[in-house]
Amino acid sequence: MADRRTEVPDSTAVRVALWRAMHVQADPPPHVFEDETGLRLAAPDDDWRRRPDMDPRATSGFRAAVVARARFIEDLVTEQAGHGVDQYVILGAGLDTFAQRRPELASRLRIFEVDQPGPQAWKRRRLIELGCGIPDGLRLVPVDFEASESWTEQLTAAGFDPGRPAVIVSTGVTMYLTKDTTAATLRKVASFAPGSTLAMTFLLPAELLADADRSGLQTSAKGARASGTPFVSFYTPQEILALARGAGFADVGHVPGVLLAERYFADRTDGLRPSSGEDLLMATT
Repeated sequence: MADRRTEVPDSTAVRVALWRAMHVQADPPPHVFEDETGLRLAAPDDDWRRRPDMDPRATSGFRAAVVARARFIEDLVTEQAGHGVDQYVILGAGLDTFAQRRPELASRLRIFEVDQPGPQAWKRRRLIELGCGIPDGLRLVPVDFEASESWTEQLTAAGFDPGRPAVIVSTGVTMYLTKDTTAATLRKVASFAPGSTLAMTFLLPAELLADADRSGLQTSAKGARASGTPFVSFYTPQEILALARGAGFADVGHVPGVLLAERYFADRTDGLRPSSGEDLLMATT
């Protein structure tokens, strides 16, 4: 049994869940993405909105970036499901709430949430406590990466069919991993069935950020170090594309964060815009 002291979600996963809720509670409609279920899971103190990292103005760019990537991923999953893809893999799932928020679409999919055993056990318990339960199509896949367990083996044991196409997503993860680890992940996903799609976020080096966003990256990096989860990897778009090609993907592409800003925030009148610094790798087998 996992040490119960480790059965808590990562602080970064909680922050993402709270930012998603803050978008609904602090930003005027239309909302790019609506998720207060993660807030219910996290169950923070009543004064959570007064946390420094929840300051509505100071962290608006980060909040907007988080909801932009979440919307992009769910648009992708919806599109691929329309093409008959029925497997959805979330690497580093954290407090993802897709299965709870989108039950009609989720019922057409087999969803695999891959994460560390402790947080997975915590999440399972919280879903039951909230009355959500564990839907038939949801598989919580605990993987002890520190013990070098193979996430693909655990995934297959949980019912994943590597012979059928899937959508695989990894958001807000690569900055915490070495480049060798990310390359190994890319090689594994590239071996999945033809027609599989990977969406993976990555952080840009500071010199590629807009001037206004560099201080925000420095603040985020400082906070990550203080919490024991330092940023260790940054990629230029050319570097991440080369890494994916070298892993064996048939087709690779780069989605700049500014494109998501144009797609989801162009008509807003409140000035809410995602900060620059996080882009997406898209790759298909």
